Amino acid sequence: MRVYNFSAGPAALPLPVLEQARDEMVEWRDGASVMEVSHRGRAFVEVAERAEADLRDLLSIPREYHVLFMQGGATAQFAAVPMNLAAAGEPADYVNTGHWSGRAIEEARRFVDVRTAADEAGSGYTTVPAPGTIRPRPGAAYLHYTPNETIGGVEFPYVPDTGTVPLVADMSSTILSRPLEVSRYGLIYAGAQKNAGPSGITVVIVRSDLARGARPGTPSVFDYRAVAEAGSMLNTPPTFAWYVAGLVFQWLRREGGLAEMARRNRAKAEALYGAIDASALYSCPVAKDCRSWMNVPFRLTRAGLDKPFLAEAAAAGLTNLAGHRAVGGMRASLYNAMPMEGVRALVDFMREFEQRNA
Repeated sequence: MRVYNFSAGPAALPLPVLEQARDEMVEWRDGASVMEVSHRGRAFVEVAERAEADLRDLLSIPREYHVLFMQGGATAQFAAVPMNLAAAGEPADYVNTGHWSGRAIEEARRFVDVRTAADEAGSGYTTVPAPGTIRPRPGAAYLHYTPNETIGGVEFPYVPDTGTVPLVADMSSTILSRPLEVSRYGLIYAGAQKNAGPSGITVVIVRSDLARGARPGTPSVFDYRAVAEAGSMLNTPPTFAWYVAGLVFQWLRREGGLAEMARRNRAKAEALYGAIDASALYSCPVAKDCRSWMNVPFRLTRAGLDKPFLAEAAAAGLTNLAGHRAVGGMRASLYNAMPMEGVRALVDFMREFEQRNA
């Protein structure tokens, strides 16, 4: 039985995508699986080219941006960004709003002079900096921020204005969830395993003038210019993950594109937050003006009910609702593949559980 999978990642994939991948698993083209064909062969090159074209169409990516399909997840980009965008010891600014931006800062310190342009530790990472308060320092190579903190459920309701300093964003858990003005960014990166496909491939969208060649000593597989010149095939890519990501992009286009995804995702988030705020048993720690559409954290206000809640939810077909080990509590991830029916089922369960445990 298919369950409603609220995992934060690897996350649920659209059922039509899974069914197509299943049907083509053994015999895709010329009697071979997509996992068995050469990445240099015409059949797979067509898959790669269509995936990039569809992604460019969905996000309206300007021509002066490279679209790269890389490996290593967003974590590899924590190092690749400073190695490509800054010289050794050059200053770079970072905004700290929680776990993943903190991880990016920790890694970047190995390569650049990091200044924390804003830090929301004072709120326990339940807020984002007020608009207009993030100011990059003169001479900064770039300013990095995390638009959505997957673990903490904190989301920026605005795009920071960094002037002429390139803005870099880790969009792993928000990319493709709504329309995006790519031209406001110098570089966007995202692990695919939330909204774009299975784990194993990472999307990097970088303005061509910033892909001028990485600093000496950078492995070639992390050099944006080298990867771009090789069409993201500098080495053997994760062909199956790339193929499935391409199917996801096609599904998004059939479903109405990112404007339709935004409508659905807003409605799902409003339904769940509404149920939490109307309850005496559940609470959300995040400030209302910066709550994530994608990752909804909540807690039970009565001690001892977490384990029964999770066990009974799983029995009802509502899985992967445990919060991250770093923060505990509960978390429901509402990525594109989660239908409104799944959110309604969760809300109904939460209300029934509260009535039984009043």
